Amino acid sequence: MGRKLIGNKTVDQWKKEFPVLRMASDLEQVFWINPRYKKDAGLSGWGVSPADMDDASDRLTRFAPFIAKAFSETAKDGGIIESPLRKIPKMLDFIKKESKVKIGGKLFLKCDSQLPISGSIKARGGIYEVLAHAEKLALEKGMLKETDSYDILLEDRFRDYFGTRELAVGSTGNLGLSIGIMGARLGFKTTVHMSADARQWKKDLLRSKGVAVVEYQADYSKAVEEGRKLAGPNCHFVDDENSKTLFLGYSVAALRLKKQLDEQGIPVDPDHPLFVYLPCGVGGGPGGVAYGIKRVFGAAAHCFFAEPTHAPCMLLGLVTGLQDKVSVGDFGIDNKTCADGLAVGRPSSFVGTVMDTLLSGECTVSDEQMYYLVYRLAELEDLWLEPSATAGFMGPTDLYGSKNGQAWLREQFGKSAGPGQATHLVWATGGGMVPPAEMQKYYRKGKDLAE
Repeated sequence: MGRKLIGNKTVDQWKKEFPVLRMASDLEQVFWINPRYKKDAGLSGWGVSPADMDDASDRLTRFAPFIAKAFSETAKDGGIIESPLRKIPKMLDFIKKESKVKIGGKLFLKCDSQLPISGSIKARGGIYEVLAHAEKLALEKGMLKETDSYDILLEDRFRDYFGTRELAVGSTGNLGLSIGIMGARLGFKTTVHMSADARQWKKDLLRSKGVAVVEYQADYSKAVEEGRKLAGPNCHFVDDENSKTLFLGYSVAALRLKKQLDEQGIPVDPDHPLFVYLPCGVGGGPGGVAYGIKRVFGAAAHCFFAEPTHAPCMLLGLVTGLQDKVSVGDFGIDNKTCADGLAVGRPSSFVGTVMDTLLSGECTVSDEQMYYLVYRLAELEDLWLEPSATAGFMGPTDLYGSKNGQAWLREQFGKSAGPGQATHLVWATGGGMVPPAEMQKYYRKGKDLAE
């Protein structure tokens, strides 16, 4: 493996040039600061723009009457799919006590684990892409006008029409749930190609909704590859690796977050920075959210991705600059993790390119740590997350407790201990639909590690 060329270097040469790659190859938990980060990085030039983000927000508003009637759990919010922003002081106190790191500011959880319809962050991008595609088809067919109340999409004539069309996606689980549930509700013939690490209960749930599930004894990349091949001319394939539509659906979260922060009286400015920690798989969800956050809050916000030690594909792509031309397998990493939603071997080139100057850094987290965090969150805050959704909790400790984190804080804020008035926001990406018996297994594993 050491002599194999990755880009224009051998693996050993990459490790020598970037010690973080050696550490990642050894499955160590690492914290990496992005040397190409720019406070004033632009937000256009990749086929997406702030105007596109506003357009996505408007489209979701148009669909709200349909969503409110199609999914009764959203009616109280008028069909707007959104999650709570929750302060978690007990968890912050625990993290500081256990790590012995002085973390300035307050800690919040963005509870995308509680998003209605599909219980994960994928309810933002996945559902949005299905809606955007349905709108496009209905407008082109002359069945719908943007001035209509979109609850007419519940009429049989729309289901009959969408029933002549197909949707498909490759997924480790949560994106498949979002695409499948919304696609089936609108009437599309929907197929989800699922990797070997996808949970059985997710497959069972999709099938109960009338969604076709194709299983592979391989990883996420293979499921996507096969899904693309099998998608015919009448099929819209949702491409998590390259979809700008998915990306924009995720980005709208930042507009909603600003409103929530304002309602709670939480300022975001140079003296009160916002640090956001986002679990990352192929990159679409965290990339879209990070793009939106940089658009809304500018240089006062800093985004960090969090990946499993066994699947740090985005870290490898960003450090080497090779994006999707490098995989975890190239560095001898097995891509086997309890964080099924993050079990991705090769990152999105599109997202990596956008994040190249927008992302402040990355951390990696072990499976054991994720299980342990599941247990602690349940005990301290009565919050129940799937393991992958806890990955971001390593961020504040790494940022304030590591040498490179402290150096970066001094560079950015001129304070050796970091800003004391910061807002730390961990993005909880999923868990709301995990069956209780499955959640108890996660909890018990974490409890065993704590004892």
